[in-house]
Amino acid sequence: MQEVLNQTIVRTGRGLSIAGTRITIYQLIECLKAGQPTSEVQNLFRLSNEQMADVLDYIAHNAEQVEEEYQEVLKQAEENRAYWEERNRERLLEIAKQPPSPGKEALHAKLKKRKSELGMS
Repeated sequence: MQEVLNQTIVRTGRGLSIAGTRITIYQLIECLKAGQPTSEVQNLFRLSNEQMADVLDYIAHNAEQVEEEYQEVLKQAEENRAYWEERNRERLLEIAKQPPSPGKEALHAKLKKRKSELGMS
C-alpha cells in the first residue's frame, strides 16, 4: 500500500520514495548532503527534471519531517550493520585464518605486504 504525497513522491513500506521506482528520498538526500550537485544526483538516479523538482520541493516544504525520517533511516542502518558485523565476526575470523587457496599464495603474499605498507594489518 502506498500513500501518494505528490505526483512524484509516495510513501511505501521503504519510506518516502520516487513513484514507480525503488529509489528512496533518503538515497537522494545522502548524495545531496555529500555535496553532489543536483544535476549529478538527477543523472545518477535517472530522474526527469519534473521528478527532481518535485523531490527538492517536497524536501524544502517538509524539511523537519524529512530530516527526522532520514535520521531514523540512518539509525536503523547502523543498527543493522552492527548486528550483522557481530553475527558474522566469528565466521570472518575463521575465514581469515584459512590458508590461501592452492596456486594463490603469491597473490596473498602481495596483498599482505600491501596491507602492511598501508598499516592495515
